[in-house]
Amino acid sequence: MTVSKAATDKAATDAIKPARSNGKEAVEAAAEGAALQLGELSELLGYSLKRAQLKVFEDFLRCVAPLQLTPAQFSVLLLLDKNPGRNQTEIANTLGILRPNFVAMLDGLESRDLCARMRSANDRRSHILVLTDKGRAVLARAKKLVASKHEARLIELLGPANHTALLEMLSKIAMEF
Repeated sequence: MTVSKAATDKAATDAIKPARSNGKEAVEAAAEGAALQLGELSELLGYSLKRAQLKVFEDFLRCVAPLQLTPAQFSVLLLLDKNPGRNQTEIANTLGILRPNFVAMLDGLESRDLCARMRSANDRRSHILVLTDKGRAVLARAKKLVASKHEARLIELLGPANHTALLEMLSKIAMEF
């Protein structure tokens, strides 16, 4: 029997190649609970910050679910409470929210009667923002929920000293990076 060189080369190559797994085998391996390997991702601060942010926001949303506030809306209400009469550009810039997104957020807060926009007496092109009575009441409830549930869980997880240290480190990154 004569075997061609091409057939011999193919047989040798097939013997060296690892067997390909079909899609079904890959799905079964994943279903067995094998964790994905993160590789360099686990060493990147930005990735870790984003993953932590997602978890923290998830918990925040659960805590204030009865009030239907997002972290950004809560932040706006807090700033308005501490800085009454400031204009929307100042609030948006402080929070790093783009103008179109901020206007849409204000529309939502205003439609719920949590804040009001008023023309500035000094500059009629500008709007100042104020909390309404309902906005102050919702903010008071939100602050209690955040302190007693959300922040309390974070402090329990990290410990008071690490909680404070993490706040300082994140503030440094935000201010100096």
